[in-house]
Amino acid sequence: MNEPIRIPELLAPAGNMDSLRAAVRFGADAVYGGMKRFGLRAFAGNFDEAALREAVEICHRAGVRFYVTMNIFPYDDELDAFCEAGRAALGAGVDAAIVSDLGAVCALRERVPELPIHVSTQASTVNLSAVRHWRALGCQRVILAREMSLERIGRLCAGLPEGMEIETFVHGASCMAWSGRCMLSAELAGRSGNRGACAQPCRWQYAVEELKRPGEYLPVAEDARGTYIFSARDLNLMPYLPQLCAAGVSSLKIEGRMKTEYYVATVTGAYRRALDALRVSEEVFRAGLPGWMDELRAASHRAWDTGFLLGAPQTPGGAEGFSQTREYVARALEGAPAGEEAVFELKNRFYRGDTLELMTPEGVRTVTAPSFVREKTGETLDTFGVAGERIRMALPVAVGAGDMLRGPTRNHREA
Repeated sequence: MNEPIRIPELLAPAGNMDSLRAAVRFGADAVYGGMKRFGLRAFAGNFDEAALREAVEICHRAGVRFYVTMNIFPYDDELDAFCEAGRAALGAGVDAAIVSDLGAVCALRERVPELPIHVSTQASTVNLSAVRHWRALGCQRVILAREMSLERIGRLCAGLPEGMEIETFVHGASCMAWSGRCMLSAELAGRSGNRGACAQPCRWQYAVEELKRPGEYLPVAEDARGTYIFSARDLNLMPYLPQLCAAGVSSLKIEGRMKTEYYVATVTGAYRRALDALRVSEEVFRAGLPGWMDELRAASHRAWDTGFLLGAPQTPGGAEGFSQTREYVARALEGAPAGEEAVFELKNRFYRGDTLELMTPEGVRTVTAPSFVREKTGETLDTFGVAGERIRMALPVAVGAGDMLRGPTRNHREA
């Protein structure tokens, strides 16, 4: 008899409270998010101390863990405040802090010894010796560098010291630099990615100009949109979930603290259902895989690749421009049984008669958009386009608070 497949933790991003609620509702086992300081996503909404407590409480009530990102590289004059932030995070009830810097790890171990530590991918861990070093310092988990192949991940997991876990990214944007340790933004824009302020110059469009031929721009790796020689493709390892589970990783991480709640809900929900199917059998997973890949296409993404999982990126050249097959049109604020009016917050315009999809934790249900009531005026409308307005609408299926409605993208509708 085959042994049951061990399913890792599904770890989702939360750049703000809306994304956190979406991650929890759509099936994350754990959520990671940052405080206002000391994380590498300074331009995400992030959480102040009061919001961090609320975020942790929301997660824990649902049986979900919360990890706080403290993965900045702090200077000596910042270490006191860094450790105070760690103490505040511990007081808020976080389940672990994600830390990059060796000195920061040592300082937290000395001053806030009760705070569990996960070693960030920014630490560029690629071998078992480094993992053992981090374990000796009291860390519980290492998030591997993104430059690890499946074979190497498996070998490393097979030799783990007792009490150590391995986490790896499975989905989302990838940095063109080694484990994200890039100086391009600091040099070109005066904003260091290692200090949480990356301007993403790798996503800018570039051309080569030869010194003696000014104004003559030479292509490097051109596609229909232009030349993006530094811009990495997005990661998508959904088809390789069985292999990653078999390799022995403890956590599968979705990138996206700068993404919308719709993105978080879509991607988290797809991976949740895929992992639940894999828990039953690999055959059930394979049968559902085409549908979950289609689901991932519904959220905004660049062209996909498998990163270094198969040894090296499979597609040469860069990627720019986003695509998605569905548009986020409303979020349910108050649920209702089938046939009764639920309250929605409008996100984008839709029309009576549109084919919409209601995203729920159990899956996606197709409905036809009816007329609806604008709460502010009480008028019945067939379409409306003011984001943030509350509308009441009866659907033929039950709606839960936090469910989302999406429709065809504008290009799809016009086609």
